[in-house]
Amino acid sequence: MDFAFIYTALLLIALTTILVLELIEVDIAIFSALILLIIGGVIDVKEAFSGFSNHGMLTVAFLFVVAGALQKTAAIDQFGHVVLGRGKKTSITLLRFLPGVASISAFFNNTPIVAILIPTIVGWAKKKNISPSKLLIPLSYAAILGGLCTLIGTSTNLVVHGLMLENGMKGFSFFEISKVGVPMAIFGIFLLSLFGHKLLPDRKEPIAELGEKTREFVSEMKVGSNFEKLGFSIEDAGLRHLKGLFLFQIERDKKLLTSVSPDENILLNDRLFFVGLPETIMDLRNIKGLTLLKDIVFDPSNYDSEEVSTFEVVISSNSPLVGKCVRESKFRTYYDAVIIAIHRSGDRIKEKIGDIVLRPGDTLMILANRDFIDLWYNKRDFFLVSRSADVESKPKIYSYLSLTVLTLMIVMMALQVVPVLLAVSTASIILIISGTISPYSARNSIDWKVILVIASAFGIAKGMLNSGVASFLADKIISVSGSLGPIGLIAVIYFITSFYTEIITNNAAAALIVPVAISVSSSAGIDPIPLLIAVAIAASASFATPIGYQTNLMVYGPGGYKFKDYLKIGIPMNLIMGVIAVLLIYFIYY
Repeated sequence: MDFAFIYTALLLIALTTILVLELIEVDIAIFSALILLIIGGVIDVKEAFSGFSNHGMLTVAFLFVVAGALQKTAAIDQFGHVVLGRGKKTSITLLRFLPGVASISAFFNNTPIVAILIPTIVGWAKKKNISPSKLLIPLSYAAILGGLCTLIGTSTNLVVHGLMLENGMKGFSFFEISKVGVPMAIFGIFLLSLFGHKLLPDRKEPIAELGEKTREFVSEMKVGSNFEKLGFSIEDAGLRHLKGLFLFQIERDKKLLTSVSPDENILLNDRLFFVGLPETIMDLRNIKGLTLLKDIVFDPSNYDSEEVSTFEVVISSNSPLVGKCVRESKFRTYYDAVIIAIHRSGDRIKEKIGDIVLRPGDTLMILANRDFIDLWYNKRDFFLVSRSADVESKPKIYSYLSLTVLTLMIVMMALQVVPVLLAVSTASIILIISGTISPYSARNSIDWKVILVIASAFGIAKGMLNSGVASFLADKIISVSGSLGPIGLIAVIYFITSFYTEIITNNAAAALIVPVAISVSSSAGIDPIPLLIAVAIAASASFATPIGYQTNLMVYGPGGYKFKDYLKIGIPMNLIMGVIAVLLIYFIYY
């Protein structure tokens, strides 16, 4: 054993320990290991930083931009509201929802997809009085399973693909991994929907209930001719049990109907008065046929959230608004803003928005240009000016454009008309130039920590090959499992990767095990593709801990989970999915 071998082995042991104990953030730890490999002479500078120009890493970066554009247009958010359904049974809700999540994740990096859908699911669950903890781990798992279905479904697939190219191999085709990933995704979704959710806790947030009672905003909606439940009762129209929202009166033909019965029918041009939280008030935009009062400057159902935002302002005792009704105040003209809802402590306001006489201390929820806070923060008109519910929105034309660009991108990649990197980079440029996402938002949509980990991982993998650590581990694996033939090697590689993923994250695990898998295939004289598919799938199929995969960590807080919740459902998922993956890989390739 020479210096390079001992130095690299000790460095990898130290890196693993640091990541397991979470002493340093993952991106800093892995980049530091890369620099130490250069200092130790195991790799040169060119080898160390080759990952920063690797096709796989660049593809992930551009996919973040495409996903960011979809988030800005709220296209996926609308998908969530459509497929969640009425929420009568958890199994039915999951069967409706999870296949769609997996399908979308097959063509996107799944991290931004989960980021988009978390608030949608949490908001929907609260309205239906369902615990988000029953839905958010399945959301993460479905996104993971969907990521197994195509080359671009998860950054891990692209890391393995990129490492193959670095080692002179052809790399995966767009649907190479689908042969194994699609059956796994189908089986996994059925398993989660029918049985898995029963292992999850049923936790609800008492703070949310307190918030509903202490911050009632009143908003007014008008029923249009395109309201799908026109003529239906309030109950049948689905307006009776909106969690976080309450329909407390209707104005019809200039008469107020108070204490409305669930059997009261909804008629054309009715004005519906709701009370709710800022977040739930903005959710009313998603009910087709109900419109907030429109304005020549802003249409609340069709605005651009990169230019317009929601704010809460508290009227001061010296404000010129005091004593005036909203209609007389010329609020829109003077402040270049629209009043969406009003909150008054201790009282439920029953007048129309335009007829409300404003008092000191009233809180107005408004829609205004993003510079509103700079213009009015220190003025006598308001005690306080702050941002309110941050709801992503774009004019509908941008939703159609982003979905069209996405579809064309997928088709071009699937048919191999152009290289994957060219397809995703072109899609990103089109979305930026068209204004679907601003250059500023495009830069912010990229998770630079993930990019740093991926880019650094290529250099670490090279270090394992140069030092002989990879071939040493390969010899040990062959000596342990070689007598079982290819299926034994696949199984060992899969479960070693799976174990590493749970303790040091997916991309780091892939970077460490890929060179080992290549060495195993070379020593055993077998095709490396099955082993590399095993690495890609095992590194992504992480269910047993919140730190193993980024989407698991993202739902940890919003779902109110504890570490043991992941172990309870994740260990069976890891074992079942692992056995299925190993058998599929063996029978498909041997």
